[in-house]
This record gives sequence, C-alpha cells and structure tokens, in this order.
Amino acid sequence: MIYIQLFFTFLKIGLFNFGGGYAMISFLQNEVVYKQAWLSTVEFTDIVAISQVTPGPVGINLATYTGYTASGNIWGASIATIAVCLPSFILLILAGKYLFATREKYGTAWRVLRLVVIGLIASAALALCNGENFTDYKSILLCVGAFLAVWKFKQGPITVLLASTVLGLLLY
Repeated sequence: MIYIQLFFTFLKIGLFNFGGGYAMISFLQNEVVYKQAWLSTVEFTDIVAISQVTPGPVGINLATYTGYTASGNIWGASIATIAVCLPSFILLILAGKYLFATREKYGTAWRVLRLVVIGLIASAALALCNGENFTDYKSILLCVGAFLAVWKFKQGPITVLLASTVLGLLLY
C-alpha cells in the first residue's frame, strides 16, 4: 500500500511542480509532512539538507530520500524517484517540438512562469526558516554569512558550502 501512495503522491508532485527541486520543497513538505505524515518536520529538514549536498538534482534527491525514509527500503526510493520524474519525461517528449517551434508566440507566459517559480523558491526558503534550522545565534550568523558571501561578495556555491561546513564544525 505504501508503494501506491508513494507513486501517486510523487506523480502529483512531479506533475504540478514548476521550477525544479527548490520550487518543489514547500509542495513536498505539505504532502509528506502534513498530509501523509511520513516524515516529521525535523526529518524533512534533514532530508532537504542532505539533498542539497549530495550530487544530482535536488528534486530527485528529495524524492529518493523521502521514498526511502517513508518505506524503509530501496523499492520506495525507486518508486518515488520514477514517479517524480515521469510527468516531466512524458511532457518533454510530447510537447518539446511544439514548445520550441512556438517559443516566441508564448513569451509572456514563460516570463510569468519564471515569476511564479521565484515565488515558489521563496516560499520554500521561508518554510525552512523554523526552529529546527535556527536554533541559536550561531546558526543565524552562518545563514546570514552564507547569504552575504553569495550575494555581496559573489562567492560560488562550492566555496560557500565548504566554508559553511568548516565553520559549522568549528562552532558546533
């Protein structure tokens, strides 16, 4: 039964998600933490963090780790991963040629979708701003420092990730 639930939950997430893995975080949290109760908020936060530092697309990593945690085995991980990728794969094959040929005609719609994606990513960032992530002033300083390093000082994500890891190990 869990496999069927995983398949349809992640199929729905894959079908109605626009903007990639970061845009899917709030939708995924609503489904797996609040509706299905497969994960606690702490587990979900940990899975998001692990998905960000492991190689591969964040959205697929989220599906894989969530499927594994919810089912307790690799079958759940595989089903969740396939289900989240399936709608994009099918739509890409069916609509790819048409969208490429009409990209100038629907330019405004694509610009609006970009704004929607920005809103979804911002929503995911705000959803992760909770007591499990910001437990004391050190975690807030790490977050602000990482943000400033990327935004103000134009540091790359790998540099910021490595520096944050070292600082986190030293501080905690």
